[in-house]
Amino acid sequence: MAKFELKLPKMGESVAEATITSWLKEVGDTIELDEAIVEIATDKVDSEVPSEVEGTITEILFEKDAVVPVGTTIAVIETEGESTVSQSAIAISSTVEKSQEKEVAAIENAVTKTIETVSTPISKTSESGKFYSPLVRNIATSEGITMQELENITGSGKNERVTKDDILAYVKNKGTQTAIQPTVAKAPIATPVPAPQKQTPKAVPVSVIAEDEVIAMSRMGKLVAKHMVDSVQTSAHVQSFIEIDVTNIVKWRTKVKDAFLKREGEKLTFTPILMQAVAATIKKFPMINIAVDGDNIIKRKNINLGMAAALADGNLIVPVIKNADQLNLVGMTRAVNDLASRARSGQLKPDDIQGGTYTVTNVGSFGSVMGTPIINQPQVAILALGAIRKVPAVIETPEGDFIGIRSKMFVSHSYDHRVVNGALGGMFIKTLKETLEAWNVDQDF
Repeated sequence: MAKFELKLPKMGESVAEATITSWLKEVGDTIELDEAIVEIATDKVDSEVPSEVEGTITEILFEKDAVVPVGTTIAVIETEGESTVSQSAIAISSTVEKSQEKEVAAIENAVTKTIETVSTPISKTSESGKFYSPLVRNIATSEGITMQELENITGSGKNERVTKDDILAYVKNKGTQTAIQPTVAKAPIATPVPAPQKQTPKAVPVSVIAEDEVIAMSRMGKLVAKHMVDSVQTSAHVQSFIEIDVTNIVKWRTKVKDAFLKREGEKLTFTPILMQAVAATIKKFPMINIAVDGDNIIKRKNINLGMAAALADGNLIVPVIKNADQLNLVGMTRAVNDLASRARSGQLKPDDIQGGTYTVTNVGSFGSVMGTPIINQPQVAILALGAIRKVPAVIETPEGDFIGIRSKMFVSHSYDHRVVNGALGGMFIKTLKETLEAWNVDQDF
């Protein structure tokens, strides 16, 4: 018999760790190739880890709710063939029950040092709301820096985030100066009026009576809530609105949808038609396809369209259509249908929601005429598609004006006014309107 190490797989460039939410198998269970063993969660998406081999689980190295770095062995499977268990995996399995995951990482990286476990664990987010990256937390753990000390390091990153350079500078000077105490005032004593201190807003207490039901927010719900608040605090949101006559598109889709389904095996909805038009418009206005990094603007080369999708539990997820401007209508339809289907069934992978450069949300699917969506950071704009409605409208003809029934929809464009002015934000949706209203009802698909 042989042993195979099941490792936590890589889940996108920006994902360094994941939380084990549920073990689907137990020690002693027999598993098949590609059978799901464990459910994991990142700050992006929930996913399952399948087995790469057939065999029997002999060891589970991390308990539920453990935070595990990418690439770490999480279980050992007994298989037929030569052993593949490394000495490092054996060492990990012998110490994992006695140490937390970050302590194990510190021992592996600095076995020659005698590191005492700090009294306060270094968590990802402090009580004051400060976020610490995995690298900063690892350095703090290895250098014996407490959570209290870390809290009092003034960060030079965005939103005063502590960077690698900040904590290394603190470590360098730690032996020659006294650690900063929380009671030390930032302003000089001689200053008659102290400088205003940045304060974290406190939540207003909520009264609960006996008839009320208290429901705990889900992990994803809390992440979405924080992401939305952070976006509002980061970007200066401005909205522009425009009404688009999509009568020709409605007529064309009604005419070709059955033939499209028969030939391509895909249902043709309005979403891929609109997404294709959005991608083409972004190509004409590349400065809408950017991100802000401090005082720099990052101009994205690829047009990766995020497609906001509602989940069954009411939460929101944004799968991404990569290189959307390179897809024809058939390719766009398949991409939209695939991502929507896997989003509803919980089958999205972390890479499916990475790398978006612009987002589209369909508020019309719930009957809303228009909406004012919040920008999906670090992007600078998001488009909301309203419901398509039959309305009376003035139709201009060479013979004069008359009233007719037209299919129309409102589009609302939220953009970051720090880098996108009203002219660019308005011209973008004006061009989108012209593209959609010029749809040829006689074209093929």
